[in-house]
Formats: sequence, structure tokens, C-alpha cells
Amino acid sequence: MNTQIRRMLVVGAALTVTTGLAACSGSDDKTEAAPTTATTKPANVSVEMASLVGPGCNAYAAQVPTGKGSVEGMANDPVVTAASHNPMLKTFTQAATGKLNKKVDLEDTLNGGEYTIFAPVDTAFAQLSSADRSDLQKDAGKLTKLLTYHVVAGELAPGKVSGKQVTVEGSELEITAKGNEIKVDGANVSCGGIKTANATVYLIDKVLQPADDKK
Repeated sequence: MNTQIRRMLVVGAALTVTTGLAACSGSDDKTEAAPTTATTKPANVSVEMASLVGPGCNAYAAQVPTGKGSVEGMANDPVVTAASHNPMLKTFTQAATGKLNKKVDLEDTLNGGEYTIFAPVDTAFAQLSSADRSDLQKDAGKLTKLLTYHVVAGELAPGKVSGKQVTVEGSELEITAKGNEIKVDGANVSCGGIKTANATVYLIDKVLQPADDKK
């Protein structure tokens, strides 16, 4: 595990210690960052029971009604593993597992703690310019910063996600909720409150940019 990534995740956890986030190891040895909570939670969540929020939840359930990428299926796996089975999160999964930039691999850490993740869908990543995509592939620091800006330590259900939330990157996200609609720094949540074995996921339609990277 890249030392910079580990430091950012530990700092993010400290900022939200009351959430009960499992502490990250200081070792760079990837094998020591094994999941600590992902296998301990029972998960068998149906679409009806999931308390999902967002105008795109029905479309998601229709697109992936069964299997590991469905709402019920994702509940059985730790978050990065679950995301890898979701056909709308291919680019996000690649970015988080070292396939976009081999120096940036957050899989073990994100699978091993408790998080809220605002995951841009593939169409969101497709909106990035070719120059921005190239930068993320070449600049490990920039990709790490961008990914951790989409992660909040601790699990936040739809009813508790509103307000300013400190990200693992260290900046704040401004989240507003009204009825069935949630916005995260201006991005729309198409479907939120999706449970995995160790995290709560919100699918968003835009790649969020940390404050000093916004154009």
C-alpha cells in the first residue's frame, strides 16, 4: 500500500473517530491490510428493504435485477469487490484497484474499513476530458486525491448524509437532501443508500473535484 494513500486514509478516519472506523495499519505490506469488518456483517438486503433514495433506483434495479451487481448481491461483498460486479462502476473499480494507475490501489483499505462512498458511474467518468483522464493515469497523487475525495469514513445512511461531511482526502463535501433527491457538491445521486458488507454507496452522475482542482 502506497504510504501517501495510507496516511490520507488514517487522517480521514481520525476526523470521524466516533463512527467506529477500524484503524488502518501503518504497514505498506498489502497483505497486512486484510478486511477486518467486511465478513462480519450479515447481508441479505432486498430492493424493497434497502431504503434506497434517488430517482435512478428503479432503473438500476431493472438493469441489474439479480446477481452480484444487484442491490441484494452487492450487500454480500466488501465495497470494492461489490463495485467490481456492478456494470455501472467499471471505471471506478479500475481506478480504485490499480488498473488505471498501478501506483494507486485502495482495494484492501476500502474493503477493510467502514466507509460512505460517492461512486461516479461510468458515464460520469466519460464526461472528463481526455487530458484529465490522461493526468489521472500518469499522476498517482492526483488520482489518490480525487478518489479519497469521494470517500467519507464511517457509514452514512440517506437520512444522515446531509450537511458538510469531511472526506478522507481532508476537504469537505456539501451534501443536500430534499425528498428523493440528494446532491453532493452539485452532483446528483441517482441511487443512494446501497449497502455492501462494509460500506454505504451512493451512485453519482459526476466526478467530484477537490477544491483546489476545480476549474
